[in-house]
Amino acid sequence: MAAPGTLEFDGASYPDGRASDPRELGWMQGSPPAPGKRIRFADDNFLSFPQIRWSLSHMRELVPTVNVWRGEGQASSLGEPGDGAAIDALTFTDMNGRARRWDESLYDTYTDGVVVLHKGRRVYERYFGALQPHVPHSCFSITKSYAATLCATLVHEGVLDERQLVPHYLPEMKGTAYANATLRNVMDMQIGVAYSEAYADPKADIWDYSRAGGLRPRPAGYSGPESFYDYLVTLKPEGAHGEAFAYKTVNTELMAWIMKRVTGVPLADMLSQRLWSQLGCEQDGYITVDPIGVPMGGGGLSASLRDLARFGELMRREGEWNGRQLIPAAVVQDIARGEDPAKFAKAGYKLLPGYSYRSMWWVTHNEHGGFEGRGIHGQRLYVAPKAELVVAKFGSHPVAASAAHDPITVPALIALGRLVQG
Repeated sequence: MAAPGTLEFDGASYPDGRASDPRELGWMQGSPPAPGKRIRFADDNFLSFPQIRWSLSHMRELVPTVNVWRGEGQASSLGEPGDGAAIDALTFTDMNGRARRWDESLYDTYTDGVVVLHKGRRVYERYFGALQPHVPHSCFSITKSYAATLCATLVHEGVLDERQLVPHYLPEMKGTAYANATLRNVMDMQIGVAYSEAYADPKADIWDYSRAGGLRPRPAGYSGPESFYDYLVTLKPEGAHGEAFAYKTVNTELMAWIMKRVTGVPLADMLSQRLWSQLGCEQDGYITVDPIGVPMGGGGLSASLRDLARFGELMRREGEWNGRQLIPAAVVQDIARGEDPAKFAKAGYKLLPGYSYRSMWWVTHNEHGGFEGRGIHGQRLYVAPKAELVVAKFGSHPVAASAAHDPITVPALIALGRLVQG
């Protein structure tokens, strides 16, 4: 049993969601902030806990970014939320058999903000810590779902061919892990590549990738890759393609490179042209960029919570928005159907039985037909068509892996779907 005011996970203890509130801890407050309360890129602690509870709402103050313009139109209406009392009082049982209330579970999962849409209207909205309605927050790997939805749209339009091998688009990738991989293998994360993404391991390849992209400080005398593209061409094969789901961020980076090579349109501009400006987003988004200006397709997007919810609502409506088809319905239907759960099962996600993965969305195959974008430290965009439900949730959990909060979040979302249907 954790001590009051703390959370325990995998043998480690952390201040809980209330005790780690960045406003109460005083991060980056004062003129200037006290030396012990400063969060700087150069110190390489901005993704450490509890600093991360401030950082994820302030990423563009730490690393270079490019804007995702919302356009000149008016913001689309999501309606005015009610008091949300019924949702706050919702009770459910977590995966460990513990009874919980929705409102308390938000603190238990280090929630920074959550918006719930039912039939396209806001029925619930809450903010905590450093996040405010107008402030973009890091989406981390929900970025993948945005990017791959656009990639699947380009396939539908005939701009890209998912059956083509990667070197057809990127000759630079001959002789790498991707030499005989198809674009569809990449889009579904079924790539045999020697690359590790164990966030708790300081020697994992994810950190080499991050340093190449300028997203973590480089040590003195660094002589490694200078950009994402430089890093991708170093990747070597490990195993076969198309046989099993293996979650690796470099696949998204490669996909985004193909999209840019073929269309000539940077990811930030494509997001603006096809989504932000068309959905009536309230705020500009932004994406972190590497030293040669390449947006990080694998996890660099920051968006406001309401604008994330708008994207989820677009997907719930099978790509239709105010009478216009922004994303082909066939693309959304293909995502919602999912892929082969047997291939997903080989990845060993014990808390996600029956899931599959399609076009960089996690497909639940649950009673509400849910599919979701996920990001480390608690980012979630949950789309449940059968419940006419969308949940956009930002967090700053001390543990990167979703296994730290899935035992609470997964049953909470199921219970919420039942409540709004009921």
